[in-house]
Amino acid sequence: MTDLQIGGAGIAVLILLLLGRVPVGIALGSVSLVGIYILLGLKPMLGIVTAVPYELVAHWTLSSVPMFLLMGYVCYHANLTEGLFRLARLWLSALPGGLAIASVGGAAGFSAVTGSSVACAAAMGRIAVPEMMKAKYDKGLAAGSVAAAGTIGSLIPPSILLLIFGIFAEVPIGKLFVGGFLPGVLTALMFVLMIYVRVKITPTLAPSVHEEVSWRDRFTAFYDTWPVILLVIGVFGGLFGGVFTPTEAGAVGAALSIVIAFLKGDLNWPRLRDATAEAMQSTAAIFIIAIGANLLTRFLAFAGVSDFLAEMVLAEGISQIALILGISVVYLVLGMFLDPLGIMLLTLPIFLPVVESLDINLIWFGILIVKYLEIGLITPPVGLNVFVIKGIVGDAIKTEVIFKGILWFVVADLITLALLIGFPEITLALPELLY
Repeated sequence: MTDLQIGGAGIAVLILLLLGRVPVGIALGSVSLVGIYILLGLKPMLGIVTAVPYELVAHWTLSSVPMFLLMGYVCYHANLTEGLFRLARLWLSALPGGLAIASVGGAAGFSAVTGSSVACAAAMGRIAVPEMMKAKYDKGLAAGSVAAAGTIGSLIPPSILLLIFGIFAEVPIGKLFVGGFLPGVLTALMFVLMIYVRVKITPTLAPSVHEEVSWRDRFTAFYDTWPVILLVIGVFGGLFGGVFTPTEAGAVGAALSIVIAFLKGDLNWPRLRDATAEAMQSTAAIFIIAIGANLLTRFLAFAGVSDFLAEMVLAEGISQIALILGISVVYLVLGMFLDPLGIMLLTLPIFLPVVESLDINLIWFGILIVKYLEIGLITPPVGLNVFVIKGIVGDAIKTEVIFKGILWFVVADLITLALLIGFPEITLALPELLY
């Protein structure tokens, strides 16, 4: 077998392992090491397996991953999201589908303090879904709106997916964070518009909530959101103001979230212990997958697969848009079966050389990838956010009802995706302005 054939066989075996439900990190690492052994022999393989994990984990920028995760988990366990939903409810409940719209607004706000879509959906779900059920909202709309709103956490900074993409693609993290802001806001606006139009057409989906709300109540509600507002100003004001780097921003955010939560009185030692443990577990899982992906990059480079694909794309004269649309299909299909981080780190070693060969802007490409992964979080049969909401509502709402309610949000996401592909300026305007 030629080196290229060995590389192709390795990819085929990797796909079979993933279909067999082998954990992504183990599948990536095992296939890569066996492939490197076949290509180069035992000693080079041992040298790589000794050096690569340390080099990756010791990467300074990666230290912000556990810090941003800790910031998000502290906010989650300290219930800092409740004020956001109350604020959104008081200002938006008079609109058709106001509680569902408020859940989208609350999720968008919480996204600014957590880089995890799953954590965002869980935090908002335990507050918003019971409120909507009490108001006799359609069950699919109630659960679907929160599951979909949680995906905004992957785009609005700080995003763990954007952070990992930036490290692997060697793209400035600050530019990625800024680039994700407008697409995240656009996603939220598309969800709001979809809810508004659906409820306008079918008012029985969301009965009007008759609540006497004074302007004083509306403005007073801002007081309850001071922890999140202070945290966002502290982290992103310093980050975009050049006071500290994205890596340092994670540590500042984690420390600030702990101080604020203790001052507010919603954080105790058991909750802090739980938040720390969950952040450590998530970090370990991310690092294992990242090490496997790094090994896969080496294997495909040694086999010549990356160069072969790049040369083939150039020889065929494939346009940038055609390539992006083809990649879109791959990500949307994989999103139905695999977790977002696994998909991204599985595909980046294959797609990045091809994308770079056509001079596609990597900031734009990174935001598109995260958008694809967002959609995968709510598409059957493995929509992680859907099952997070299912775990919250229990037997009150059937899984198939949640998936049925989510379909409208998938349509809204596909429209947003089309806008981002057709108008790259939506993503690139802020990075070009600020940098």
